[in-house]
Order: sequence, then structure tokens, then C-alpha cells
Amino acid sequence: MGKIEKTIMAFIQPFLSPFSSSSLMAILLVFITLLFSFSSPSLALSPSDIFQPKDNFLIDCGADSVSTLPDGRHFKTDPQATSFLKANDEYKVNAENANFSSPLYKSARIFIQEAIYSFHLVQPGFHWVRLHFYPVKNNVFDLQKATFSVFTDTYVLLHSFNVNNTDKPILKEYLINVTEPHFSISFIPLKNSAAFINAIEVVSAPDELIFDTATSLFPVEEFSGITSYGLQPVFRVNNGGPLITSSNDTLGRTWDPDEGFLTNKNLAKSVSVATNVVKFPQHNPAISSLTAPQTVYASATEMADAGVNQPNFNVSWKFDVDTSFSYLVRLHFCDIVSKGLNQLYFNVYINGKMAISNFDLSATTGALSTPYYKDIVVNATLMTEEGLSIQVGPTTGGSASANALVNGIEVIKMSNSVNSLDGEFGVDGRSVSGSSRGTVAAVGFAMMFGAFVGLGAMVIKWHKRPQDWQKRNSFSSWLLPLHAGDTSFMSSKNSMGKSNFFSSSMGLGRYFSFAELQEATKNFDSKNIIGVGGFGNVYLGVIDEGTQVAVKRGNPQSEQGINEFQTEIQMLSKLRHRHLVSLIGYCDENDEMILVYEYMPNGHFRDHLYGKNMPPLSWKQRLEICIGSARGLHYLHTGTAQGIIHRDVKTTNILLDENLTAKVSDFGLSKDAPMGQGHVSTAVKGSFGYLDPEYFRRQQLTEKSDVYSFGVVLLEALCARPAINPQLPREQVNLADWAMQWKRKGLLDKIIDPQLIGSINPESMKKFAEAAEKCLADHGVDRPSMGDVLWNLEYALQLQEAFTQGKPEEAPPSPPPQAPATPTGDPTTLPPAPAAPAAPAAAVPRAEVNNATPEVHSIDDHSGTAMFAQFNNLNGR
Repeated sequence: MGKIEKTIMAFIQPFLSPFSSSSLMAILLVFITLLFSFSSPSLALSPSDIFQPKDNFLIDCGADSVSTLPDGRHFKTDPQATSFLKANDEYKVNAENANFSSPLYKSARIFIQEAIYSFHLVQPGFHWVRLHFYPVKNNVFDLQKATFSVFTDTYVLLHSFNVNNTDKPILKEYLINVTEPHFSISFIPLKNSAAFINAIEVVSAPDELIFDTATSLFPVEEFSGITSYGLQPVFRVNNGGPLITSSNDTLGRTWDPDEGFLTNKNLAKSVSVATNVVKFPQHNPAISSLTAPQTVYASATEMADAGVNQPNFNVSWKFDVDTSFSYLVRLHFCDIVSKGLNQLYFNVYINGKMAISNFDLSATTGALSTPYYKDIVVNATLMTEEGLSIQVGPTTGGSASANALVNGIEVIKMSNSVNSLDGEFGVDGRSVSGSSRGTVAAVGFAMMFGAFVGLGAMVIKWHKRPQDWQKRNSFSSWLLPLHAGDTSFMSSKNSMGKSNFFSSSMGLGRYFSFAELQEATKNFDSKNIIGVGGFGNVYLGVIDEGTQVAVKRGNPQSEQGINEFQTEIQMLSKLRHRHLVSLIGYCDENDEMILVYEYMPNGHFRDHLYGKNMPPLSWKQRLEICIGSARGLHYLHTGTAQGIIHRDVKTTNILLDENLTAKVSDFGLSKDAPMGQGHVSTAVKGSFGYLDPEYFRRQQLTEKSDVYSFGVVLLEALCARPAINPQLPREQVNLADWAMQWKRKGLLDKIIDPQLIGSINPESMKKFAEAAEKCLADHGVDRPSMGDVLWNLEYALQLQEAFTQGKPEEAPPSPPPQAPATPTGDPTTLPPAPAAPAAPAAAVPRAEVNNATPEVHSIDDHSGTAMFAQFNNLNGR
């Protein structure tokens, strides 16, 4: 019987003597039930709140009696810990009369020579390593002057450490991922100095405390591999609340108030609620009181009342850190101030850079007063001399109240490249900045060898140049390293006058002189422009007395254009398929970069969906166009020995011929698929709204990136709206996110193109939507291949044909006029479908390939603020 039960029995025993044993049991049960029914809900602990560490080594070094801390933990005496220590010294010191809040600082072990504490661990994984220091006065060595280092088997914890004449206890806390059963801590005194330690803790940490991935501050992408670093929590702050000691933290942590870190206290205000108001999410066991105590989430620092309608300032905290290291910043949030959902939007900045934009906390958690945290890695290159600053401020615009809050902040140092958490030297003596002479010599020799090889290649190229290179002044004929198969990209040819020369054996098609194309396009008349892109303009041309062609003229001054010109010819030289646009020929005369394609009179797919007031496509026609596009992409992925990734799949790159046969076009961003590995590491390029989020985060391109983009195309075909439309409300800006929310609610039919209502078979739409959803899976490994997508689309077509059997396939009638409305996130509201009407294009020919809808920007560079500026005011992926 436990203490509580004994106390209850002693209390009620005098009242029970007149009753029988059965009556006693009934009365006892009623009493206990009433007693616990009046207890505070906050006292009831769920199993997730209780953590029993498998490894729990607590040593009070130098102590002769057991020390018990206020939190109830018992530390072994020095004699009890003898088996853990290997040392040549027996120096123990005690300060019995010292007045400390913790008994751990009354004694210490002193080492004049290296000493090692060794532990046999039961469970691998992260372990707390806490080292307690206080320079106890003694007759052995003046510990104020002691200088020493502390190593584990892998990490440098302290390098040339001393207490700097402090008279206060020092706690150094670490999180070390131990993968071996043996773990040791070495204390190494400097020459003619000493090392000392007052207490040691080596305790298992919960597996869910630290995960392997986080978000890097800049560039914004997934940061993986955190578990391979040594970690040192240097600041742990309870915003807006009091000091939390180890007695109130299941994992023995201490949380300091944030007042000392605020840069301007007048801009901040503390707010708190009862701890039982905070509800940890049931669907996410990774967030519990082990992440942070309820007390942390029950208080917060928010923006102070500025006395104005639209306050626009930031609440800031500053932390003094070693700027030569990277840091893992864990921010704790819990909306304890809002009265309803979606009322609190704010931004988070770290060292002046946007860390979280337009953060809708309640939308993320799905409820109020629900804890959430965000891990952000701040690279050492982003650190400033002022240390680490964290700011929160309101989102400009919108109807939400102007406020921002933070409940808790953890600043955790990450080990450097030599596995050190203090200084630039590793356990093995390696230096962060040091390199051997042999390494320098090898690099220098490699650079010199590479220069000679490059020079030799240029000389060979020069001697093999075409005889008419001066006459043609061709920039690519002999210098650029382009190839088709094993044949040089361009061969010598006479460009004077009209040419009907075909280089079919090389796969490059016909060589056109510049004069021919001038004549074909009426001197590149602007009236003949049928499309504009990043490469340049596309003109309608007529060759061979009547054959219409599309003439794509690049900008020779653009490095991007040169690269895309090379790539497009490389790709099209080895591709021939009914559902890929065919290359007819090229011209590279006079620094020109011109490609000639078959002409597609019906323009691109997007024009037939929205923005151009064209006759609406029937559902069967849309399915057939999607199937044709899927066949083209499937051929790209599987039709060559290596495979090709398109990298810019979108509705404007799907062209339609006179029979509405779909053909995939624009291969300027395409890449060969990897040989022998799963991805190509490359700078991010593509178009916003279609861009695979995994590719964006990891910069690792796979065929599944095309699959994701094609999933967005499918939704465009179904909903007839742009992939990104900044003019719509926040939750509707990104088509993929918005449509999938309605799909998960089972209400996708409420947002389809109104032109399809009444003519689309529900089962066909369901199969189509399932294919789109699979394409849009967060992780590439969960997405289907294009072959699988193609099979599902063909099945959806069969369902539609069975539905319309015996009926003439006609474009569906236009729905009756209705007031413009767009669905919200509320599934109980059943508004009209969301076709976003655009102003009719003025006098645009049918073959026009321009787009009158909101522009979808291309990504041309992975880094830099220009690229991320595209995200402003977008709630996209």
C-alpha cells in the first residue's frame, strides 16, 4: 500500500469500526471517488507525461552521503561511483558550511591528471549529459584558476574551460546521441593546472524530444541530419511566465523568465491562463509535456497595447551566443489569447530574416490553446556580432487582430565540423580551419592539371572548327560542347541563300538560314508573335510555300537563354513521340538562337480552361488531353535508356493541335534522369504553383517531381482556375492545397468547373481526383509513376464513356448566371464553383499562346532574395 492509501486509511479508520467488512469496502470506494473527483485536472498525468529513463546515472562527486534534490532525484555518493571512475588522483574536497540551494555544490573531485568516467548504457539514443561546477575552496588547488577540457568519445564538450572567478554554480547541459553501449567522459587538465567536477548526470532522453529534420533559416529548405550533431542547450526561456525548476519539469530542465532577454520591455506584455486550459494534441504524440511543461504553454509574451488601431512593431529577444557555431532554435507556441480560430496571424524573424511568414497558429494546430513548436536551424554564416535575435510582429493587412506571441524559446548550440561544442579543435586534434600541406599541394596540382586539360580541349576545338565559321559567325557551331548521340552538335554547312539541308542522321532536323526565317516570319513582325517566354518570343511562320511553323527566337545576350537553347536541342534530338512537340530545325547564324517547331493551331491547354473566353472543353476532351500529356511524360521518363525529367510541367507547356491532340513542349529546363541513384542534385527551377515541395526543400530532382506538377495540371483541368492566384483569399491562393482540402472533406464536386456540372460522371471524377491526390503526395516515394497515372486516367475515361454511351458528346451547357462567390474552408457552406473569371482578352487570335490570367512566375535561381520575393503574399507550397 502506497503513502496516499495509508494516509487515507489512517484518516477514516475511526469512522469505520461500526460497519461490516463489505460495508467498509463500499464506503471506502465512495470516499476515494469523491476525493479524486475534486482534485485538479492538471494533476492528472497521462502516460505520455511520465518518462522513465532506461539509463539514469547521477553522481555527486566527492560526497560521502547520498544527496537528494528538491525534485526528488537521488545522487550516488563518491564511494558508490567508484566503479565508474578511472583516475590516478584521490582528491576529494567538501564545503559543509557552504549555503547552496543544491547539495551538489558542497563537494567535488579534483584531478591533477587525466580522469575518465565510463558508463555502460542500456539504450542507445539521445542522453542528457549535465556537468555541475562550483570552485569549492580547498587546500589542494585553487579551483578559480583551474583550466581543463572535457571530452566524450566523439565530442569536445569544453575546451580550456575555467570558471572565470565566479562564485556562482555553473551547469553545462548537453544532448548527445550515443550509439555505442560504452560512453565515457574525460577530464583533461591543462599542464600545471587541474580539473574538477562537482556532479555528473548521464540520463536517457525521450526519443521524440529531438527529430532528425528541421527547417533551415536561409535558404528556406529542409535541414536533415540533426541527430548526427552534438547539441548543447544554452538558453531555455519561459516567455511571460515564472522560473520553472527541475521540480516542475519531468525531464529535470530549468526554464528562465524571458524578461532578461527582451530588448524593449515596453513593447511586450505577459499573458497567462490556468495550466488545465492547455490541451496537448491527441493526434500528435510528438508534442506532449515532455516537449515542454504545460506551464510553458500556459504563459506567453505578446505585443503590448500601443494605443493605436494598427500597431506595427516587433517584440524582440536577444541572446548572447558564440557566433562561430550554428544553432537549433526551438520556438514554442500556444494560442491562449484568441477568442476564436484564425484570428492570430504573425511573422517570426531570426537575425533579421523571415523564419515563419503569415503564421496562422490556430489553423496549424486546428484548435485554440493547443501547443505547437517549430525547429529552425540558424547556420553560423548567418550569425552577427550581436549574437542571436528573435522577433515576432503582426502580419500587415488582413482582418486579423494585430498581435504576435511566443510561449517559449530554446536556443541549442550545434557541434561544428570537427564535432566540437567549444572551440575549433576536435577530439582527434583536427581544426575547423586547418588543413595539411599535403592537402593544399594536392588541390593545387589538381587545379593546374585541370587548366592544362581545358586549354588542350580548346586547342583541339580550334583546329576542328568549320571552314565557314567566320562567314557564319556561329556562336555554337564549333565552340559549345553540345552533342547529339556521339556526333558533334553542329556540322559544317553553307548558310548562304535558302537551304533545304536536313541533318536527320544527327536528329537535329533542318538547318535554316537566318534569312529564311526572316522571310518566314515577315522579318519577325510583332504581329506574328504567338507566345512569350523566358527564352524569348515565339512567332508564327510559313515555310516551303504554305507550311505553318512556330519559330522560337531566343535572346543571345541571356545566359539562361543559351543554356535553355542547348538543353532543348539536346533533348529533342533524341525524342520522337506523338505526344511531344516535334523539332523541325534550328538556326544559330549571327549569334542567333532559333528553334523551329511544328505549329499547334489550338494553342496551349490553359487557354481552353480559363482566361480566353474559348468554347468550353467537355469532360471527355479534358480527359483525352490529360491522357495524351501523361503519355508524353511517360515516354520522357521511360522512352530513353537514361530517362528525362521535364522539370516544368504546366498547362502552358501542353499544346494542342488541330484535333486537340495534346503534345508536351518546352524542354529548356529538362534534365537527364540519374543513372544508378534516385535523384539529381540541382538548383531549383520550375514554376510556382507546380513546383514539387520536396524538390524545393531538398534540391533533389526526381521523375516524381514531374508527377507532382502533373497533379496540379489535373486539378486545373477539373477546376478551371490557375495554380496560383494571389487575388483570391489566403486559403484559396494555392490550387493544390485548396483542392485537396475539399477532396479530404469529400466535397470536391463543389469546386469543379461550373461548365462540367451535369455532364461529368461522378465515378469518373472520383477516379480522376484520386489520381491527382496521389500525384500530390508530400513525399516523392509515395507518388505513383506516370505509367500508373496514365492507367488511372484511362480508367476514368472508360467510366465517362460508359456514362455517356448513346448520348452525343457535347460541350456542357453554360450554367445560369450567378453572383461571384468562392468557397471558404467551411465544408458546411456549399457555394458555387470557383471559376475565377478574367477580363476577356482583346482581339486575340485563336492561336495566341499568351495568358491573361495571373502570371505564374518561373524560378530561375535557387538563392537570393529575388527568388523568395515571389512568395510575398502567397500562401503556396
